[in-house]
Amino acid sequence: MKTQIERAQHDTYSIIEELLNDGSDPDALYLIEHHISSTDFDALEKFAVEAFKLGYEVTDPEDMDDEDEQEIVCCDVIAEIPLDGELINKQITQLIELANTFAVSYDGWGTYFEDGEDQDYEDEEDDNETLH
Repeated sequence: MKTQIERAQHDTYSIIEELLNDGSDPDALYLIEHHISSTDFDALEKFAVEAFKLGYEVTDPEDMDDEDEQEIVCCDVIAEIPLDGELINKQITQLIELANTFAVSYDGWGTYFEDGEDQDYEDEEDDNETLH
């Protein structure tokens, strides 16, 4: 029987492979978003503080309903790292262990396709050009 950590890590390499096969930039930095949820806001808040102390960015909590229509609060724990399965799996281990300490749920991770271009970059020369 697989442990919670093994189950969470199971798809890491196939997700990475799919991204790369779709043309995602292997050398880019990726925002890895680990999804955390709980029915207890205070427990989630304590988890978030500890995750922040470990160097992660933590999004503001959001209220939503789970598939059983039970109200939950959730947040994302984010790190910008290379698309490296070992690094991601180390984060999974660290965050599941922390989640278990505070009795919150680790719900997996995700990231976005990266084409190698800085999406926030605007060519300042184009912005400042005037027609002559």
